[in-house]
Amino acid sequence: MKGGVVVLLGLVVIGAVVTRARAAGLPVVPAMFVLGASTLDVGNNNHLPGKDVPRADHPFYGIDFPGGARATGRFSNGYNIADFVARQLGFERSPLAYLELKSRNYLIPSALKRGVSYASAGAGILDSTNVGKNIPLSTQVRYFASTKAEMETAWGRHEVSKLLASSFFLLSIGNNDLLQSTPKSHADVVALYTILVSNYSAAITDLYGMGARKFGIISAGPVGCFPRVRLLSTTVACHDGLNRLALGLAAAFKSGLTAALAPNRLPGLKYSLADSFASSRAIFDNPHASGFQNGDSACCGSGRLGAEGDCNRNATLCSDRDAYAFWDYVHPSQRAAELGAQALFDDGPTQITAPISFRQLAYQK
Repeated sequence: MKGGVVVLLGLVVIGAVVTRARAAGLPVVPAMFVLGASTLDVGNNNHLPGKDVPRADHPFYGIDFPGGARATGRFSNGYNIADFVARQLGFERSPLAYLELKSRNYLIPSALKRGVSYASAGAGILDSTNVGKNIPLSTQVRYFASTKAEMETAWGRHEVSKLLASSFFLLSIGNNDLLQSTPKSHADVVALYTILVSNYSAAITDLYGMGARKFGIISAGPVGCFPRVRLLSTTVACHDGLNRLALGLAAAFKSGLTAALAPNRLPGLKYSLADSFASSRAIFDNPHASGFQNGDSACCGSGRLGAEGDCNRNATLCSDRDAYAFWDYVHPSQRAAELGAQALFDDGPTQITAPISFRQLAYQK
């Protein structure tokens, strides 16, 4: 009887999604699946064991969370980038965290209705990045495979295939791999780019093989401008070496993914690659133009640039969170995340995505 109830629930859920989409044009996709690191994490790390696991399950995280201040596992004062991408697609916010859904025995209803988030703070494209303290990309892909198998059991292979082909897959990962890397020569840099592009392409290809067709990919950002990294400089300027490494990786992603995800290799796959480096660096170089009073310091922290201490209830907290581009020493504020997500969907002359915007991707059949 339990299996029948699950199947019926799945039918009801999908029917409701289709009805909403037809009636209002929103959501524009039936579900959203999220893979990546801390800028997208909505609580997976809260369920990982170990004292060294990065978690945002305490104040002042979530102090501006819509509906009431609460730390949800998002590394933000409120919503994060995944939430704002989801809102652009017509959902209320990001789908829930995989480990949270598993703990509540609600994985499949959520997967059929709105999707699942597998993102994990500290994660990398490489399994060795911050090993033992996160869910690496390869494991996130395996978790999706497990989810898909359960979805098919509940609702049938054909229907799940149709749902996944129309769903939006959001990916943002790579910053942690750069922060953990120590290339000493040009050859080391080339080797790093090669393995990162190879592993990333393999993960996307695996997802494609399981039915994913629409990929919104956010490239590596200017990690050298994070407040914590600026502390490496006596002048607290951006770290040019790390930024050059990130800029090179963004270029490697663009060329490498263009080849790996070509139509003759993966027919029917569509993707949008966002230039996170360019958009974020513009904010750091001229924060006032984006409405920020501060583009180099953490709102929540302590010491120089608010980057010498963790964001917690003992930290110093800025009074106007929307005036700061950074919430803590490496993560954007809710306002910065919102502006970033808006740029991803911009079809106009300020578009920062290639070959198409996230909006164009979402609406493509």
